[in-house]
Amino acid sequence: MLLAATLLGGALPAAAQADMLDTLQLHGFLSQALVITDRNDFFGPSSSGGGSLKYTEIGANASIRPHQDVLIAAQVLSRRAGGDGSDARPVLDYGVVDYQMVSNQQRTLGLQLGRFKNPFGFHNQTRDVAFTRPSILLPQSIYFDRTRSLGLSGDGVSFYLDERLPTGNLRFQVGAGKIQAGDDLRRTLRLDGIPGSLDPDTSAIAQIRYEHDGGRIIVALSRADANASFDSAMPGLSDGDFYFRPWVLSLQYNEERWSLTAEYARRNSGLENFNNPAFNFDVTGESWYLQYTRRFHDNWQWLVRYDSLVSNRDDRSGTAYEASGAGPAHSQFADDYTLGLQWNLNPQVMLAAEYHHVDGSGWLPIQDNPDPSETSRRWNMLLFQLSLRF
Repeated sequence: MLLAATLLGGALPAAAQADMLDTLQLHGFLSQALVITDRNDFFGPSSSGGGSLKYTEIGANASIRPHQDVLIAAQVLSRRAGGDGSDARPVLDYGVVDYQMVSNQQRTLGLQLGRFKNPFGFHNQTRDVAFTRPSILLPQSIYFDRTRSLGLSGDGVSFYLDERLPTGNLRFQVGAGKIQAGDDLRRTLRLDGIPGSLDPDTSAIAQIRYEHDGGRIIVALSRADANASFDSAMPGLSDGDFYFRPWVLSLQYNEERWSLTAEYARRNSGLENFNNPAFNFDVTGESWYLQYTRRFHDNWQWLVRYDSLVSNRDDRSGTAYEASGAGPAHSQFADDYTLGLQWNLNPQVMLAAEYHHVDGSGWLPIQDNPDPSETSRRWNMLLFQLSLRF
């Protein structure tokens, strides 16, 4: 990306190069949380001692316009979320060359090349910046942290269209490329103990979003088809394929002092083509949440949320799953009651606190709870977070 900016800048006269540098923007953020649970672990040893400080997010981003129709933007992210901390190494969160072929008062048509953030639900494209989240943790039934790499971003090309209508704004985005099939996905699929590699295949994602009356009503529909292949190195076990095909319907109503948000997801996922049937599966899960956010004074807000996850619509209670010997029934669902509070001391500093009462362990990180049989069905979690940005 730096090379592209340099080449484009080198072809411009000195005055134009100075104008391009005037468009350079640099931003960064840092968030540190304390996680305390009475049972189960979340983002580190949260159920022992004084809790866990292993939830840290540090990011820096930059953008520049070498031409009025071209934007080059990138963000590097270091994120530690429990485990052994190896995932805290800086990685490219997104990096795109954005070219707008049409840009006028009525519409904008453009494309992005590189690593783009997936348009999935309301929050996926900005989920790692605490100031853009309504709570410390996003609803885990939709925005999984234990398999976040799967839905986070893609390497390829994305097209977008913004149409400004008399009643509101319509946005359509579609992308194709390779998903990020990280170690978190491999652990969740229970393939981490099998010799071999999980490699991303060509995938696609699309979203249509409509904002009515200046954003008073927002409606979005997201669809993804994510794929990966497992190259087996175990004698006697063939290669296999993974697929994830969710639909997400998102609704939001906004008033000056409060917002009501709901999202519903139906997720079909599975493994196929292994010669050992024990590895193959096909399930359809269901997720939804309802959230009320209230803004008071000038820089405070609180929220209340109910969040529900079912891993298999045909076995909502997990009874059949437990009877098969695969694990405890409560690992197949989670009902989360959340209360949250945020205080923006100023535009650069935010403090937040959050309480969760959870029935089920369906979204517990496997890296923090490697033995599902040792997890508890009902548990409580308290989080505190300090967030900074510039």
